[in-house]
Order: sequence, then C-alpha cells, then structure tokens
Amino acid sequence: MRFRPCIDLHEGVVKQIVGSSLSDTKSTPVKTNFQAEKPPEWFSQLYKKDQLDGGHVIMLGPGNTNAAQKALGAWPGGLQIGGGITIENAKDWLDSGASAVIVTSWVFHDGIIDENRLNRLTQSIGKKKLVLDLSCRLANKRYMIVTNRWQTFTNESISYSLLDRLSHYCDEFLIHAVDVEGKMSGIETGLVSLLGKWAGLPVTYAGGIRSLEDIETIEHLGSGQIDFTVGSALDIFGGKFLKYSELARRYVSSGNAR
Repeated sequence: MRFRPCIDLHEGVVKQIVGSSLSDTKSTPVKTNFQAEKPPEWFSQLYKKDQLDGGHVIMLGPGNTNAAQKALGAWPGGLQIGGGITIENAKDWLDSGASAVIVTSWVFHDGIIDENRLNRLTQSIGKKKLVLDLSCRLANKRYMIVTNRWQTFTNESISYSLLDRLSHYCDEFLIHAVDVEGKMSGIETGLVSLLGKWAGLPVTYAGGIRSLEDIETIEHLGSGQIDFTVGSALDIFGGKFLKYSELARRYVSSGNAR
C-alpha cells in the first residue's frame, strides 16, 4: 500500500476542490477548499525529496498547460499527468517528463469504451505508460464511470469483467469516488470493498479521506493492495486532519511501498 501524492490544477493554480462541483457553466461556481500560494513545482520538489513517486498531476479544465509542465519539469519521470489527454498529445506529455499519462474521456464514445482507440493509444505509447482513470459515481447501486471532468455519466460501471478487459491495455487504474471527492466526509467503502476483491493491476483510490482510520480501512478492505491519494484533508493543502510528513514516513520509509 502506497501513498500517491497529487497536484490538482485549476486555472493554472494548485487547488483542492469538491469534485462534484465541476461544471462547464460559469453560472455554477466551483467549490474550492484550498488555493495554494506556492507554485506547482514546489509540490513536485517536496514529493521528490520524500521519494513519493507514482503520484499524479491532474489538469482540471483549460488553462493548466504551463503549470503542469512546470510541475513535471521539477521531477522528470516522477509524476503522472491527466486531464485532456488524447493520442495526439500523449507523447508530448511523456516528453515533458510525465512517467505515464492518465486517460479517461478520450477512450469513450457514445457512453461506451472504444477499444479501437484504446488499442491505438497502447500501441502508440506502450502499455507501461498508460493509466486509465475510471472515476465513478453511485447510480442505481452501481459505480458508473463518469467523464468530462466527472460531469457525464457513461454506460460503463466498475466490474471485475471490465477491469480484467481493460488490463490488457494499461499498467494501472486511478479511481476517484466522485460523490465524496473533496468533501472530507469519509471514504466510499462500497467501492473500496469492490476493488479490494479484485486481484489484478495496481489501483489507486481517491475520495473522501479524512483520517488515518479511513486509510487503515482502505488497507483492510483492499488487503493492502490498494494505493491511496489524499487531498483536502492534508495539511499541505490547508487541511486539519492529516499530516503530510506522517503519511510520507509511514507509507514509504516503513517499507509499505509495493
């Protein structure tokens, strides 16, 4: 079990936001929990110092390209990149220093996964360089995958058969529980339990983490195989519930890294 750090970018600034508040309409304001005064590269350098590789930079909407390039440039090969990634720009982001690209929306068409696109992308950059983001929301007792900055429901739900099928194309999965993302209200235990019963590629869970007890629950339900990322509850993002230094020490130095 590993602590995977994050750098979430919104309008070129490191922020922590409530995921479900993202919208393409300016009339609906994004709910922001934290806005950093420090530049994105400061966070990259911190993660590099603590050897927390495998984290991710997520571009939440337009206006984040320069900030993302600076974050990757501060630690070449140390961080993944996601947000608006397509086959046209994936190689450019890898050349900019990303260890892998994280893709969601581009591989969907009419609400279902386009395996032709997936196959082309894997052939273009290699399986080892691709992370699939299967962030989801609960609907009709199923965890439905959402795209377009978590605004659009697809027809695909998280299932063992889907994970098995997609494992042929990528190296790992990143899964945000969107309904609790940024709310610090506790984790989506149903989703964690579902993922914990699947024995396959590495999975990173994000969403709702508030305490060490939440992280220990992830470890228990995931049999120590599910990695995690923490945002708004972390002190470096203005949070009051979890200390970055403690997580970095506990989930790297203690030998818990996979």
